[in-house]
Amino acid sequence: MPNKKSAKKELRKSVKREAANSQVKKTMKEAVKKSLKKVQSSDKSVKEDFNTVMKKIDKAAKKGIIKKNTAARKKSRLAKKINALK
Repeated sequence: MPNKKSAKKELRKSVKREAANSQVKKTMKEAVKKSLKKVQSSDKSVKEDFNTVMKKIDKAAKKGIIKKNTAARKKSRLAKKINALK
């Protein structure tokens, strides 16, 4: 437990940030998993959800929750699987 006033405030701030970041990461992961499940079942409606999934991945990368190369890799692999559905 922090002793100084500034350390206590920093702890409060970090708890809030962690909660916000985990929420963004969770929604991104859920969207990716949902898309992958649709790809597995050969559901053609996955192409409509593609843009929203990309947006969530980009937002997580922009906020520094995931690294930009990780975002690019996730987007590339998902796009490859969706394009193979034809």
